Amino acid sequence: MKLNYKNTVLVGLAFMSITAFWQLYDNVIPLLLTNTFHLNETISGAIMAADNILALFLLPLFGKLSDRTNTPIGKRMPFILAGTFIAVILLNILPVIENGYAAGSSNPFCSFAFFVVLLGALLFTMSIYRSPAVALMPDITPKPLRSRANAIINLMGAGGGIIYLIFASIMYPKSKIEGLDHVNYRPLFIFMSLFMLVCIVLMKLTVNEPKLAAENDKIEKEHPEWDLTEEDESGKAGGKLPKDVFRSMLFLLASIMLWYIGYNAVTTWFTTYISNIMGEGLGGASTCFLIANIGAIISYIPIGHLASKIGRKKSIYFGVLLLTFSFGLSFILTTTSDHVTVFMYIAFALVGLAWAAINVNSLPMVVEMCRGADTGKYTGYYYTASMAGQVLTPIMAGFLMRNISYKILFIYAALFAFASFLTMTQVKHGDVKASAASGLDAFEDMD
Repeated sequence: MKLNYKNTVLVGLAFMSITAFWQLYDNVIPLLLTNTFHLNETISGAIMAADNILALFLLPLFGKLSDRTNTPIGKRMPFILAGTFIAVILLNILPVIENGYAAGSSNPFCSFAFFVVLLGALLFTMSIYRSPAVALMPDITPKPLRSRANAIINLMGAGGGIIYLIFASIMYPKSKIEGLDHVNYRPLFIFMSLFMLVCIVLMKLTVNEPKLAAENDKIEKEHPEWDLTEEDESGKAGGKLPKDVFRSMLFLLASIMLWYIGYNAVTTWFTTYISNIMGEGLGGASTCFLIANIGAIISYIPIGHLASKIGRKKSIYFGVLLLTFSFGLSFILTTTSDHVTVFMYIAFALVGLAWAAINVNSLPMVVEMCRGADTGKYTGYYYTASMAGQVLTPIMAGFLMRNISYKILFIYAALFAFASFLTMTQVKHGDVKASAASGLDAFEDMD
């Protein structure tokens, strides 16, 4: 049993576009809210949490809807295409409104209220296809190969983030924006909309979802021992989880929520944080995030090797403990310097390595516990847990930064990362048997 690299990479184009979008969203929207619309950190954090509140309900909903969808182009593809095309349109309108507001336009469409309405519509649109896009990988990949496939998918996502960050770093260095009353980010939004469009069109032209899903269904039916769910009374797939598996699922979802609380606090507030603590701007923050993405990219193959040796759970242990250490180190480095240093780049590279170890293995652990017919639903649960954390963290971190000190950001992130280690100790299912094989090839023999 071999992983089809070509199909996995092509399916990963959807995740690449999604990751690039959220990199822009997390980096730029807080700047617009605080600098253009002059909102305080708590209110900005509440608005930044809106996408996560929507996602709590919409991601499981659209995941389940896509499970039950049957069209000539597949279950997931209609959601991916519709969501992307609408998002591209809205993404081009958003900076026009913000620029008009900054220029003092009297046009009612250039108001803060209309900006928020359009932002909400954009977030709703992104929720339409996030779960279906992510569920497409397990749809076409046998269970024992999903950690390996997920490493490639995350590699694609990191690549999308890097492409955005390189563009942002070149277009908006500190020297270019320093002293400006208003920064025009419209070129960044135009670039992102074109990038998303190219990714999804290329994916549609090269991926035959119904054919690939049917081939994987055939393989899964030949290996009923892979299923941890109980059959329902009719004997069909989609039954409930046994009690011990259900308990593991709950603790795994709790762990996902906790490490996202820590990590998303940094991705949401770091640009604003170093602006206040160190006088750096979007360019400095983008470079740090770029280093983190590079750290993740070069880590995926070693992480695949590690998981093949010690399993998914222990690989996650390594990831969350390293994330805790990296956030603690970042606290020391950012509070003892007035500019971005090489040591900060090293710390963010470690953040990328840690996040790779977590992400490569966490989604496969969730979908390992379900039948193929429920992949979209359980992918939705995965995102519900991650979004639950992200609903809370922009508000909580923003409140603490405003009322205590901006310096609390990395302490806050480190504490929640360590808490996720504690809950992971209670997860007993969803792992993969360690193999004596080496590197990513280890996954090919797990049948």
